[in-house]
Amino acid sequence: MASKKISIDSLIKTTDVRFGTSGLRGLVEQMSDELCYAYVSAFLRAVAGDAASDKRVVLGHDLRPSSPRIASACAKAIIDSGREVMYAGELPTPALASYAYEYQLPAVVVTGSHIPFNRNGIKFYKATGEISKLDELLIQQASVDLPDTGTSLPNSSVVRNASVKLHYLKRYIDFFESFKIAGMRVAIYEHSSVARDILREILEALGATVISLGRSEEFVPIDTEAVRPEDVLQAQQWAKEYSFDAIISTDGDADRPLIGDEHGNWLRGDVVGVLCAKFLSAETVVTPVSSNTLTEKSEWFKQVIRTKIGSPYVIEAMQSLPKSKNVVGFEANGGFLLGTNVILNNSVLNALPTRDAVLPVLALLSLSKQNQKPISALVGLLPNRYTASDRLQNFSTELSSQLISTLNQDSVFLFKLIPSDLGQVVSIDHTDGYRVILDGGDIIHFRPSGNAPELRCYVESDTQEKAQHLCKVCLSNLKRIYS
Repeated sequence: MASKKISIDSLIKTTDVRFGTSGLRGLVEQMSDELCYAYVSAFLRAVAGDAASDKRVVLGHDLRPSSPRIASACAKAIIDSGREVMYAGELPTPALASYAYEYQLPAVVVTGSHIPFNRNGIKFYKATGEISKLDELLIQQASVDLPDTGTSLPNSSVVRNASVKLHYLKRYIDFFESFKIAGMRVAIYEHSSVARDILREILEALGATVISLGRSEEFVPIDTEAVRPEDVLQAQQWAKEYSFDAIISTDGDADRPLIGDEHGNWLRGDVVGVLCAKFLSAETVVTPVSSNTLTEKSEWFKQVIRTKIGSPYVIEAMQSLPKSKNVVGFEANGGFLLGTNVILNNSVLNALPTRDAVLPVLALLSLSKQNQKPISALVGLLPNRYTASDRLQNFSTELSSQLISTLNQDSVFLFKLIPSDLGQVVSIDHTDGYRVILDGGDIIHFRPSGNAPELRCYVESDTQEKAQHLCKVCLSNLKRIYS
């Protein structure tokens, strides 16, 4: 079969499709069949290792309109590598990752997570879990052969396999059946989440009454770190109409949860993470620098380790620990990771070192039922530290780099962005972006997004109103200066 050789490095130079914080990301119009085929081929050749006796590669995708087409190019690359496609169809990313991790298989997931529908991406998993930043480098340095006969397959030629879905259902139904969430009323804000149907199946199997709301056949880019104002208002209105115990949702590929209380107030992802870690009796918590410091201030955990932002860094830190008990991780977006197996009520939940949305949803419902407290009261168990975050969209990587460089070199420039009454700088953290702690206790963190041309601002303060105000002021000043 005739072919031509192409280097991944040449694709990087000619397109904006590249690895971000977690996974490959780019504009759909640039994610051609040829490019997707090449990246998957490079992953299988440079990172996945020999196929050995089990030649299966797990493949699935989210509900973005471009995802099935990209998945067909991925399937073609898998088959041409001499392996077998185990096509799971539309399923949550952690469902695919969990099956692959359990059976020590590589996996390829087509998803752009929370970013707008005109973008998409691919996540890669080795038999041992999510790929590392070093693995990304190996993929970028690889060269692959492209067939002259085409780089995609007809969708009808790939047969769907139900095993991955059944595995994920069993994982959570078996573990949580003893936690008695039966009788709870749970609303699912379905939008275009790939988990909207499987969440219903899990909750109903555990005895909850499910209310389906807001289903959309068009892709809705839900960002759990920057919830849209219309979604804030809608959840509160639904709470008045439907009288539920909680409202839940996820981002597009369901590796980040969005959980609201009985009043329809959405909880911050790092608040969800701390409560989930508490439910699981975690001893060590790994979380990025952008997460709320209430993780430490709660004094619930023996050890808290801070990392750069992105699940690869959380995973690297979890795996570098000496043999430990109940190691968990979470990000400010709410995505939860299990570094070790967890045993509760004589049931075992196997480790899953990649972000997951279903675990924190079920953990908070169970915690509410166990303590006979509404979701809102669980938040009251935590120290009074509040966070807000938002982003400037269409803020180029070059502008973001310029901003961070200016902040690092000019100590006065910070005070052009923040209110003058916040006090003096106590310390600056350069772990990921520019994070400053002020002597009044406020924390402000500027960081370029790793997935899209956006600049993110994270703020922590002693009231929710102040955190939101500071975040709004900082981004408004940035927009004025750089527009």
